[in-house]
Amino acid sequence: MGRKAGTVAAVVLVAAAGLGLAAAKFRGGDDKVLRVANQKGQVKAMMLASGVLNGAPYSVEWSEFPAAQPLLEAVGSGAADLGLAADAPFIFAYQSGSPVKAIAVQAPASQAGEALAILAKKGSPIRSAQDLVGRAVATTRGSIGHHLLLQALERANISTSKVKVIFLPPQDAKAAFDSGAIDAWATWTPYTNVAVKEGARAVVDAKDYGLPLYIDIAHAASIVPKRALLADFLAREAKAVAWARAHPDAFAQVLARETGLPLDIARASFDRNNRLSQPIDAKVIAHEDDIARRFQKGGLIRAERPVAEAFDRSFGKGG
Repeated sequence: MGRKAGTVAAVVLVAAAGLGLAAAKFRGGDDKVLRVANQKGQVKAMMLASGVLNGAPYSVEWSEFPAAQPLLEAVGSGAADLGLAADAPFIFAYQSGSPVKAIAVQAPASQAGEALAILAKKGSPIRSAQDLVGRAVATTRGSIGHHLLLQALERANISTSKVKVIFLPPQDAKAAFDSGAIDAWATWTPYTNVAVKEGARAVVDAKDYGLPLYIDIAHAASIVPKRALLADFLAREAKAVAWARAHPDAFAQVLARETGLPLDIARASFDRNNRLSQPIDAKVIAHEDDIARRFQKGGLIRAERPVAEAFDRSFGKGG
């Protein structure tokens, strides 16, 4: 126990030392508060576990959300400066007119299918996407679960009109799934982890469709006045992700405390959501354009804004 604590402390000291130069760039007139919207069990847990915010020359005001949709509403309204969400809800919000910009991207470090899945109850006759015809499937509007459902139906040549899609926030969807009020649930980790542990099975999962990218999303009006804070936070976040990757058990303990998840579920959630920094390049923009097209085809958005303009690449050039 003592040795593990010592190791954690040593890593935190190294991380803090490495961030000294970024801290030195701040000017006296810079804003000293960064408002960060957090999806429970995501960035905040990693930052706290790694200690990389220790010594930051600004304070972080956290706000907590159960899913990407309300998180993006907070960032888009200007109630938060920054938040992390997956690719599908980001582009859904952007194409719906939200004043948000992607300033950094993270890609999955491993292909763990059950991080994202369409689930059915044990004993359900649903075995494939074709079996969803005429069934009630719950998901969160504009989410990665929603996008996976659209991908699965598209690949099976099934019109979305042939499936009863019910939009619910994750906790309500879980209640409906547990009670049998819906036939299937398109969702993500840790909800997938919990449901599978309780006996559910994946009808469709991300192994065949690809895990989503995760995106640091800023309110457009926060980028200029808080550029130094945002750039510094991204550097610290990258160190926190690297620390979690090197210390998954220590991170899982903090994640379990933050979320109330059982330790084994917290550990599995990290295994299925392990990420690495990804440059904002033409491949990323094409990926987002494809998601926008799929939502547009489903009649969910108009997709009239150029996807390339959703990205601010300047933070990858030293802020």
